Amino acid sequence: MEEDLPSWLLTQTAAHASRMVGERFIQVGARGYHYRLLKALLRWGPMSQAELGRRTSIHLSDLVAALNEMQKSGYIRRRPNPDDRRRNIISITDPGRERYAQLSRQVQVIQEELLEPLNQQERDQLTDLLRKLYDHHLGQGFPPLSKM
Repeated sequence: MEEDLPSWLLTQTAAHASRMVGERFIQVGARGYHYRLLKALLRWGPMSQAELGRRTSIHLSDLVAALNEMQKSGYIRRRPNPDDRRRNIISITDPGRERYAQLSRQVQVIQEELLEPLNQQERDQLTDLLRKLYDHHLGQGFPPLSKM
């Protein structure tokens, strides 16, 4: 039975988690990319659009669409790179910091909902085991989905 296969269980759980993230973020008018981009800008500071795409592993067309949405909402600022005016430097704004805090609260709600049947020790163990698998396959050339 495929329900006994760890790969099947991981795939099904990942799909469910992805739906949860999408639904929760839609409730506050956001997408998962928004959280990833704001988190990257807070973590690493202003950077070129290309570097932001590399650090978050977001495809260029998705990156541009998300940045356009976020700029329109006032969460990020694009400025020409003084060294190369063909390129943009992306930075987070004060409203972007507030938005990140709001989305972080949503992420915590999602984690609680997803991991509800597990106690804290089981949650820590699951996270450790998933990290071990991820790091192993990343070391084998498995491309990361996000370097956050």
